[in-house]
Amino acid sequence: MAEPVAVPEFRTFSPTKRVDVLLADWKAELAPERRPEELEREVYGRALEEYLDGDYAFGLWGWFECDRLTNAFGGKVAEVTRVVGEGRYLGFSHRRAISQQVPLERVYQPRKGDMSTPRPEAIVLAPYQRLCVYAVRASGGDTKSRAQLEIALSELGERRRADPYIVHFETFRKLLERSQRAKLASASAPRSDAP
Repeated sequence: MAEPVAVPEFRTFSPTKRVDVLLADWKAELAPERRPEELEREVYGRALEEYLDGDYAFGLWGWFECDRLTNAFGGKVAEVTRVVGEGRYLGFSHRRAISQQVPLERVYQPRKGDMSTPRPEAIVLAPYQRLCVYAVRASGGDTKSRAQLEIALSELGERRRADPYIVHFETFRKLLERSQRAKLASASAPRSDAP
C-alpha cells in the first residue's frame, strides 16, 4: 500500500471560480470514451498536483471529492482509494491543514433568501467544511470561530438528517479532539531526560 501524500507547504488559496474553471477545462481535455473512474482519477490527480504545489483550494476540492466518493460507496474508503489512487486519499492531517489556511474573510456565506452569486475572488465552502474550519480555529483559541461553531452546532440535529456530509464533520471533530488530547498528554508527560 502506498504511503499517503505529505501535507504540502501552503502557498496560496485560489478562489473557487478559478478552481471550477480549471477542473472543467481538464475534464473537457480528456477523451470522452474513457471510463468514468479513469476520468475521475485523472482530474483528481491533476487537482492533487496543484494542491501539492501549495494551492490549498485544490485540496479543499479534493477533500470534498473524497467525501463525495465515500458517500457514494457507502463509507468504504478502500473503494474511494481504488478510484483516486493509492496514497492519494486526503485524510485528517490534510483537512486540518486546509482548515487552518481557509481565509474566512473571502468565504462566501449566503444569507437566507440570497439569490446572488459569489464574487470572483470568493471561496465557497460546503457547510460541513465550514464547521471543520470553525472547529480548527476554535481549538486554536479564536473566540469568534468558537461562537460561530456553537451557533452552527445548535442547528446540527436538524441538518444531520438533510445533509449526508455532516457525518464527515463529526468524524473530523472527533479526530481533532483526539489529537488535542494526545498533544496535551505529551506536553504534561514527564521528560525522561530531565535531571
